[in-house]
Amino acid sequence: MFLKTYLKWTTRRVAFLVSMGRAAFCILILAAQLAITFRNVEAQEVLAATPPMGWNSWDSYGETVSEADIKANAAWMAEHLKSYGWEYVVVDEGWYVTNQSARTGGAAAEFSLDAYGRYVPAVNTIPSAEQGASFKPLADYVHSLGLKFGIHILRGIPKEAVFKNMPIAGTSFRARAAADLSDSCPWNTYNYGLKAGSPAAQAYYNSIAKLYADWGVDFLKVDCISSHPYKSDEIRMISEALRKVRRPIVLSLSPGPAPVDKAPELRRYAQMWRISDDVWDVWFSDKDFPQGVGNQFARAAKWAAFSGPGHWPDADMLPLGRMEPAAGWEKPRTTRLTHDEQRTLLTLWSIFRSPLIMGGNLTLCDEWTQSALTNAELIGVDQHSTGNHAVITTEKSVVWLATPESGDGAYIAVFNLDAAPQPFHYSWKDLGLKRANYNLRDLWEHEDLGSKEFVAITLPPHGSAIYWASEK
Repeated sequence: MFLKTYLKWTTRRVAFLVSMGRAAFCILILAAQLAITFRNVEAQEVLAATPPMGWNSWDSYGETVSEADIKANAAWMAEHLKSYGWEYVVVDEGWYVTNQSARTGGAAAEFSLDAYGRYVPAVNTIPSAEQGASFKPLADYVHSLGLKFGIHILRGIPKEAVFKNMPIAGTSFRARAAADLSDSCPWNTYNYGLKAGSPAAQAYYNSIAKLYADWGVDFLKVDCISSHPYKSDEIRMISEALRKVRRPIVLSLSPGPAPVDKAPELRRYAQMWRISDDVWDVWFSDKDFPQGVGNQFARAAKWAAFSGPGHWPDADMLPLGRMEPAAGWEKPRTTRLTHDEQRTLLTLWSIFRSPLIMGGNLTLCDEWTQSALTNAELIGVDQHSTGNHAVITTEKSVVWLATPESGDGAYIAVFNLDAAPQPFHYSWKDLGLKRANYNLRDLWEHEDLGSKEFVAITLPPHGSAIYWASEK
């Protein structure tokens, strides 16, 4: 009797110890999984810790950009700009269009799709994409230069995939279950929108996110999503899809103007979003499209408070240098902005901490443009400052302040909005600064100006100046 009781007790104890061991093992596995999850969340939070810097093909090539063009611009960036922080090479709209002579966004366009209704590069313009290689070889080339690779897409699902009711990769869903046939981009006919809350729709976005991660994509610009129309559900679905892949991919939303009241949502789901419609090489525009440099002052002032690590209101690309051989708007040309207006654009973008995405053809860069793009002191304002805000705004002038990352003094940007030269004189008290004297450095001229009791300068039409007022 005692032996039976002992054996039962021993058996129960062993079972208890085994179950506890299993529980401990499960807890260890869960802890490891949670640690990975927390690391992934942390990685998402620090993605685009500073405003992204790079080049986009649209301003100079429109839909005609070829693999050779992309490689040439990437190589130029690696040689001349990488050491200053420029790193993204982004292929804009049309890389999947096989007949690029068709009107951009037109109904006559023909496409390259895979078996799952996803756009893939057209091999007539991206020859390394043949035999199913897609963008992987080109991304590998860009990465071999120490740079990062990006692409542009339209939100939604290709209409061709819906017409053929193609399967969605990795699922039992088909394209028609995902598509919202009542929704399409008003200025591009390629895609249908996706159904909000539909498992099939989320599955499609999941499938393209995985595909892009497999290619080696680091930057995804999604168009027709952040304004006219603003598509909250699709922003969320794309963001969720990107979070499921292991590769960190910056999400950039376009076009603008994004609604300011959506700032919390945009900050939650994206790293960049446009604050205006397309900015081109004009000073000011009274039309929605295009926008000019002068249009961005009021918008930047509204959006500045929402900038921060991982979250960057985007003032749009830099239409500088030469926009050829096939400008995305109007005829191929050298930028129509004067040197002073180009400096003003770069100064405003930097003091606002906008992403800096060059639109001009890098391979045709002249000495002046290259020197502007490699102004390390100005880039430092864009990448490493805080508290950026406008302190004075009138019809003819704007002044911005920011604090250097070191905490020493302030960055001061002065802008002349007038079409004639204007003198400017500001005491430190006028600007809200407390000291009687600051050591002033001109960040464009790279010149120390000595100890000053005020800022005084005459600026040319649409000109600007930016200083570091140091306490030391």
